[in-house]
Amino acid sequence: MRANIASMFRTSACAIGTAAAALLTLAPAAQAKIARIIVDRKADVTGTGQTIPYESLAGRAFGEIDPTDPHNSIITDAKFGKDADGKLRYVTSFLLVKPKDMSQASGFLWHDVPNRGGRITIVVPERNFGDVGLSSGWQSDNAGGTAVPGNASSLAVEPAMATNEWVKVPVARNLDGSAITGFILGRIVNRSGPSSQPLNVMGNPIPYLPATLDTTQAKLTTRTHETLNGVISSGSTIPSSDWAFGRCDATHPFPGTAQDLDSTHLPGTLPVHVCLRNGFDPTLLYELVYPVKDPYVLGLGMAAFRDLNSFFRYETQDAFMNANPVAGKIKWAVIRGVSQSGNYTRAFIHLGFNQDESNRLVHEGAWPIIAGRRVSLNSRWAQPDGVLELYQMGSEGPQWWVDWPDRVRHLPTTGILARCRATNTCPKVIEHFGGAEVFALKMTTEWVGTSADVDIPLPENVRRYYVPSTTHGGGGGGFNQNTSATPANCPGNAWGSSRFRANPVSEAQLVNVLRLAMRNWVTNGTPPPPSRWPKLSNGTLVDPTPAALRFPKGIPGIPETIFDPANFVNPVLDYEWGPFFDATDATGVPTDVLPRIKHVIKMKVPRVDGDGNELGGVPTVLRDAPLGTYLGWNVTASGFHQGQVCNYVGGMVPFATTKAQRTGPNVKVRFHFAANGRGGGWSDTEAVSHDPRPSLEERYGTHEGYVTAVTSAANNAVLQGYLLSDDAAILIQQAKDSNVLQAGAANSSVAAFGEVGIGTGTDEDEERDENDDDDGGLLVRPGDTVRAGYAFALPGKHASATISFSQATVTLQAVCHRARHHSGGGPIAVNIADASYPDGQDSSAWVPSRDQNDASVYQGSTTVPDLCQGGAMRIRRGATFTAMVGSQ
Repeated sequence: MRANIASMFRTSACAIGTAAAALLTLAPAAQAKIARIIVDRKADVTGTGQTIPYESLAGRAFGEIDPTDPHNSIITDAKFGKDADGKLRYVTSFLLVKPKDMSQASGFLWHDVPNRGGRITIVVPERNFGDVGLSSGWQSDNAGGTAVPGNASSLAVEPAMATNEWVKVPVARNLDGSAITGFILGRIVNRSGPSSQPLNVMGNPIPYLPATLDTTQAKLTTRTHETLNGVISSGSTIPSSDWAFGRCDATHPFPGTAQDLDSTHLPGTLPVHVCLRNGFDPTLLYELVYPVKDPYVLGLGMAAFRDLNSFFRYETQDAFMNANPVAGKIKWAVIRGVSQSGNYTRAFIHLGFNQDESNRLVHEGAWPIIAGRRVSLNSRWAQPDGVLELYQMGSEGPQWWVDWPDRVRHLPTTGILARCRATNTCPKVIEHFGGAEVFALKMTTEWVGTSADVDIPLPENVRRYYVPSTTHGGGGGGFNQNTSATPANCPGNAWGSSRFRANPVSEAQLVNVLRLAMRNWVTNGTPPPPSRWPKLSNGTLVDPTPAALRFPKGIPGIPETIFDPANFVNPVLDYEWGPFFDATDATGVPTDVLPRIKHVIKMKVPRVDGDGNELGGVPTVLRDAPLGTYLGWNVTASGFHQGQVCNYVGGMVPFATTKAQRTGPNVKVRFHFAANGRGGGWSDTEAVSHDPRPSLEERYGTHEGYVTAVTSAANNAVLQGYLLSDDAAILIQQAKDSNVLQAGAANSSVAAFGEVGIGTGTDEDEERDENDDDDGGLLVRPGDTVRAGYAFALPGKHASATISFSQATVTLQAVCHRARHHSGGGPIAVNIADASYPDGQDSSAWVPSRDQNDASVYQGSTTVPDLCQGGAMRIRRGATFTAMVGSQ
């Protein structure tokens, strides 16, 4: 790819002439150099309520940098990607959205950072200000949504040019021209059957080809279990003769069609596939450490993003006399990114790219949105699509803005703003985020450091806003007492489905406030609203335990077992990446694969109120006039990560409509399990807890009472400056038009009145039976069937009822038989289908049966997975049963 880029520049020089070639290759060293722009197509941009005529210009920019310039020297592998003249060259895509009549332009430019290549057009309110929008490439890994089109280097106008954002950068090669190789990790999870499976990260292809098809040079292992805090139960190593790099399926069996290793065929040959002789086991996670070749100079994408902004801000034309279409019209620029793109925004500032090669300020403002880390881009073999699953980069170095000591990882005292502060090029920063960023995306290290013992102060140029009890990016909003019971999907590579329904709490209204706040702060110095986020100092930021959270007991679907530290909060893991990796800047070359986990960083979470809704954030109408418990987290319902945080998606548990609906009858439950004709004894009996949260009628009385609560919450948010008056009026009208407590509107979304959680104790409580040896426990082997189930009874006098059980699961703890100190193994989950049972008036009989041998009380079964490399396992004390219980 490096040769193709250099050839493109030489061709352009021949086409234009010697003078143009001199302009291209002999530009002043201290200048952000966009040598050429090409506009491939123009289109009108319209929208409902738009008042100014707009157009979009989709195009490409051809640029070059001097890798020895101090502004660029931080780019990893820069010296290995340069052309013969010592320059690094790139091509980047862009979309410029501007008023047709630039006399109507406001002078304000939003430089939007694409998320995984998704092109961005500024919204109607920004167009009605006369703002200019610029979306441009930065992610230079040439895979998935950022794939570089085949005609990227064409010097002709290409009306059919791809509509994603991308950057074409050189491949790094050794100084003698030979290929650079190294080792990386790929993981495959929740896959089954004979078909080959892709090596993906966050659903996008890992961008690197294997260096060889020789599987003896790689290592494929299995994992039987892993926790969020890095405790791993290893499985077996798959023999190199039993797997291949290639594509196969039932009709094209192992080894299938070999993976194409010709790099000139990229990106079309991605993702790389792995084929197993015996197919994939859905109970296992597969980890592949394998040699790869041809790393991209990924950090050059940051320079491309920087230089394109500077070109449109400061230049009148390119080296070939192509006019800058917004020349002289841009006074202020703000970089804005959402999620992955917000992480990029933080990394862009940290690495010093907010100063261009001419020492000019690139962006006056920065708005990283729902971003809790810095993106992994500027290191060899980086995978910028990663979202901080196990062994993924992104939390290295300072995540805080000011200089602050790293007391656990013992890294230098520094902060994200250190470089720009030294050059007086720091932007004004507004950041906002919510619950999902805390529980899954490791947010609170930014607030309290690695020691997690003090609130880190914010500098004067940073404002922070926390939207409590929200999913990643906020929900769809609205006021609905009959929300869909369909669980939210867990993002990631085949992660699975969640336990709870989608969280509707919206962040859109705060975004509208902050859009105006950023414009006013940058253009005329008007301060934004005061920062607000949970803090240690006021008791709204606490340890992630039920006691510290003050989380209410008995909310349907939320047993206390969810709060186990192995499952609940995704912590920052301090990895040892090797001696050639800079852990402060996340630059250089990671050589230790798999990396050792040196520290598990302590995390904090927001405290909650009596409904389980978070405290400490900005006033938010739906959270302050709630229809349920809104969670910034969710729980994976099935698959390899069952019972753990469902990556970065939130959830909701709605309130009952009436008091009777939330209390229900008194129900007692017990469970049991068996295998190989043994076991089956009943557990202790546990009463179903009743929902402690007041119902909608108890809270609000009537529909009008709910509208009053929404009106009060909206007026409070407006008064404090976190809601616009127009948005408040819209929300109040939505509440008036809603079904909340309307006559005849049942709350059919409530599936349960309570939760039951039963544990069988610990190993110390275990009684030996005559069929066990001195290890104790129930002996099982891979492939055996474990059965499990429950029974219930209604004591005392009661009306006839139909009792329903949903999301019932028996979780067993297995250890490897005869293993020293009972090491290895992992959980075995028996998921039980939802079911309902009639119970007669005043009947105290156990339903469906009190007989532990009756087949009707074994409602679920599962096949024992191989957790001990083919060996036997002991199911020991510590089994649990959880279910949501409802009545009709």
